[in-house]
Amino acid sequence: MQFRRPKTVLGALSVLALAGAGIMAASGQGGAPAVPVGAAGSFEVSGVKVDVSGKNAEIARQGGWRIAQRKGWSMLSQQLTGKPGSLSDSALDAIVTGIVVEREQIGPNRYLASLGVQFDRAKAGSILGVSIAVTHSPPMLLVPLQYSGGVGQVFERDTAWARAWNRLRAAGSTIDYVRLRGTGADRLLVNTGQTLRHGRNWWRTVLDQYGAVDTLVAEVQLRRDYPGGPIVGIFSAKHGPDGEAITSFALRIDNGDAIDALFDTAVARIDKAYQAALTDGRLHTDAVLAARPPVAQPAAPAPEETPLPTPLPSVEPTPGATTASTSTALSVQVETPNAAAVNASESAVRGVPGVRSATTTSLALGGISVMRVTFDGSQAALRAALESRGWSVQEGSGVLRIRRGAAPQASPTPKAQ
Repeated sequence: MQFRRPKTVLGALSVLALAGAGIMAASGQGGAPAVPVGAAGSFEVSGVKVDVSGKNAEIARQGGWRIAQRKGWSMLSQQLTGKPGSLSDSALDAIVTGIVVEREQIGPNRYLASLGVQFDRAKAGSILGVSIAVTHSPPMLLVPLQYSGGVGQVFERDTAWARAWNRLRAAGSTIDYVRLRGTGADRLLVNTGQTLRHGRNWWRTVLDQYGAVDTLVAEVQLRRDYPGGPIVGIFSAKHGPDGEAITSFALRIDNGDAIDALFDTAVARIDKAYQAALTDGRLHTDAVLAARPPVAQPAAPAPEETPLPTPLPSVEPTPGATTASTSTALSVQVETPNAAAVNASESAVRGVPGVRSATTTSLALGGISVMRVTFDGSQAALRAALESRGWSVQEGSGVLRIRRGAAPQASPTPKAQ
């Protein structure tokens, strides 16, 4: 079967220039970068440049990270309140949750790097006096589609485009991506042909398999002049079974070895476009896709007159005999900021009475992972068992979304009159 490559609108070209051994991406806009709000509870500021000298490489690096915290806080304050701010180093140490190394060069006594700084969302919001409420999208199945040489690939083979999406720090996005490993049944269920189908019934079956409610298709078409030479990537972001266009643009590099930098830049740009679409209300779930078709009930058979059976002697049940219980297979979504959270979540779910198995089928470190849970009982019974163990549970059709419940806040003590 042959698939026709869909037409894509060619956007404005942006150039990634290579400087020495490092790859410098030219920014088309000035000012502080946008501040993503992470599902893991942090504000993140990226692109913080530092250039520090010291007695040795380690001292220079520690000094660079210290300066990055100060610059990152000033950029965060500028973005959220409109004016730069400053804090003491001890206060920054208490609210900084991580330093992300984007690029770095280390010399004998010099440290040159581009860093990202993550701040605790609750503490930073309290200091700046801003609201920390965040609206996230429902779970969206991400399909990274790459056309190279006229052939479309999703998970049929390992592609640099799929790897670029796995490198995205999804905790810093308001989009709840469901990213697949590309192994096992993923190659059969989510492929190039599936992205061209508009039928809701089959899409609904695929989405239920992974605990998602809608689909996002991130497409790239690669055009090469010659092997190892310039590459033009034509990117488009689509939503839903009908392929509703969200954005399209093109990027170019002069050296084929810089394709990872090309894809990382495109992934960040598409993620921002999806977040903007969510804010504008364009990333809503299709009503037909969300609806469940009615299940036809079999007609009741006509009553038949049958002779009364001959009475049989009663048999007492054997002591210790049990009735087989009905097992239910469910998808359980859980936030997994790191590998330890994955193991802890699986162990906690397996410890619930009645759970036969709990296996992670879709791993997303820094985002939402999906477990396949087999439980002896109903979905409502599993929800009650998880809530009794301190989990906060949201329930959907065949899907449970769990997270650790927040500790109750103490009520303020009334002041004496």
